[in-house]
Amino acid sequence: MKAVTYGPFPGGWPEEVESDFRQIRSLGFNAVRLYEMPDRMILDAAGSAGLKVFGGLRWALSADFFRCPGQFSAAKVALSGSLRITAGHPALAGVYVGNEVPADLARWMGPARTRRAIEELIALGKDLAPDLLFAYASYPSTEYLEPANADFTALNVYLEDEENFRSYIRRLHHVAGDRPLVISEFGLDSRRNGLGKQADVLQWAVKAALAGETAGMTVYAWSDRWWNAGAEVTDWDFGLIDRSGTPKPAMEACSGPAAMEVEADLSAVSVIVCTRDGRTRIGGCLRAIRAMSGGGWEIIVVDDGSTDGTGDFIAANFPEVNLLRLPPGGLSTARNAGAAAARGDILAFTDDDCEPDMEWIARLLPLFADGRFVAAGGPNLPPPPRTREEAVVCAAPGAPSHVMLDDVEAEHLPGCNIAVTKAAFEAIGGFDPIFHTAGDDVDFCWRLREAGYRLGFAPGAFVWHWRRPSLRTFLRQQWGYGQAERLLLDKHPHRFSNDGEARWEGFVYGGGPVRAMDDSIIYHGPMGEAGYQAVVNRMLPLRGLAVEYQSPATRSALAALRYFQVRVRAWARNRRWPLRSRPAGAKPQLAAWEEFEIASAGGLRREVFLRILIDHGWTPCGATDDWDVEKAENRALVATECGAGPGTLTLVRVQGDHREVERLLRSVSGETM
Repeated sequence: MKAVTYGPFPGGWPEEVESDFRQIRSLGFNAVRLYEMPDRMILDAAGSAGLKVFGGLRWALSADFFRCPGQFSAAKVALSGSLRITAGHPALAGVYVGNEVPADLARWMGPARTRRAIEELIALGKDLAPDLLFAYASYPSTEYLEPANADFTALNVYLEDEENFRSYIRRLHHVAGDRPLVISEFGLDSRRNGLGKQADVLQWAVKAALAGETAGMTVYAWSDRWWNAGAEVTDWDFGLIDRSGTPKPAMEACSGPAAMEVEADLSAVSVIVCTRDGRTRIGGCLRAIRAMSGGGWEIIVVDDGSTDGTGDFIAANFPEVNLLRLPPGGLSTARNAGAAAARGDILAFTDDDCEPDMEWIARLLPLFADGRFVAAGGPNLPPPPRTREEAVVCAAPGAPSHVMLDDVEAEHLPGCNIAVTKAAFEAIGGFDPIFHTAGDDVDFCWRLREAGYRLGFAPGAFVWHWRRPSLRTFLRQQWGYGQAERLLLDKHPHRFSNDGEARWEGFVYGGGPVRAMDDSIIYHGPMGEAGYQAVVNRMLPLRGLAVEYQSPATRSALAALRYFQVRVRAWARNRRWPLRSRPAGAKPQLAAWEEFEIASAGGLRREVFLRILIDHGWTPCGATDDWDVEKAENRALVATECGAGPGTLTLVRVQGDHREVERLLRSVSGETM
């Protein structure tokens, strides 16, 4: 998706919407993002121009909507009413149910509670319009508000430095989990930075978003004319056209189609697939490899003693494949045989139950370019489940996962999605033949790192990996994983705890989006003023249960699977049956507090009131504290609501004696108690 934001404009929609949309399409954009829900006139004009529309639900996000529940109810009514009119229009692609809840208000209302409200709106939208895409546009100061049920992760990002922008995109891929990542706003004010710099920054940003494997980039904005908070904004100019409609240099800088250019030499790659009795699976895998973009790679299939006619099926249907038929020897032996026969300098391994994305190899190869990494991989994602049992298995723990040391370097890459230079492969002796069905990739990655090599991660280089089709076969797989861990424990005892658990330095990927939970610790910065605020106890969450399969029966089955998975695996590993799961962390209960509000016609905000408290002996609380300032036994939290005009309403919460705080702050605002 290559989008540009459109409106809201002073005085409503311009008269030349149709010509604007045609011009937008001619520049290579294929979508527009609105900040209100479109009517059919807008959708007709967009559809005629060949554009998709992402509507925006406009509601009271700059207020405590829990304190005034009618505001949240009004949002649900507005969403329902709009979708009943427009949901079937072919130009409407999706809806943003919100845009940037202010960080101080998210903290005031409670991050997890705020996230659940956003999820409620998304759930309502999906019920009414299941064919549309739904998301919430967050920003770095509330990165933790990622809704669990969104169709894609959307972040408004304003970074003027290219390397910082690219680095933050890499981080956001891990925040997004399995989901596509969309940059939902990016722009630069030409009034303060100049027309030339605006053009330069937007040019590299569009390219960086594509190279950074995002699913979409949204340029902010089409026009300098902008309406916000009940007034026209006249002190900044983010548009591609100025207030008179004249194109700025940034327009040309953003033009052109959004398409990845494959520059790597794909003939240097040998794709290796090992199979045993995989006749029903391997056809999808090989068709996906055949369809990959670029061409030129070698395909090797190692048939590890199949008895179901797998080899004959491959020979008859995929003549381009170099087929090796071996007696049964195990997965590691088969992989080593494929590597020995390979002509490529890079060996790319996947499994017969995987279907690589069309850009799989093209996304992996750039990580080898500068010699920093000798191995690279990406996510393995479960396709949408086809049955209730598949849905439960997809949400269960224990799936093959990558482990990340940071946003780029991996500690472990699963064998279903790993590429390695042939030189490094041979230097460590390939895969260890003692591993017959699993564990070989863990041992392989550990030995690579022990030899001084590094593993890179490409978030866009994914493979679809079919999970086990039933609960019984899933638990049988976990038993096999436990037996493989027994071999790993014997070979690498220093990498396991006394309980037999693997000791990972990094974070184990779970597939779910990283988001605030009730017990989360969040880095807000002192007084909640950090520009980038995120979950600190970043235990990467698991994938959720697919919405269409949620029921009391599937939720009970998932709970049972979560209970037995860890125990079956532990028993197979070292004959231990954990009596209970690890206790989850929990925040201590907070003491009671008092709240009051201060109205300011002149627009005084929280920063003013916090400065007054600091000047009177209060000190900032810790960077992960839920409070802003403290003095003796007293603590205070401050947030400001903004309306359509210049006035503000500041909310103050005090734990301890609130009377002194209230008297002091009201005197500053001109109010009396």
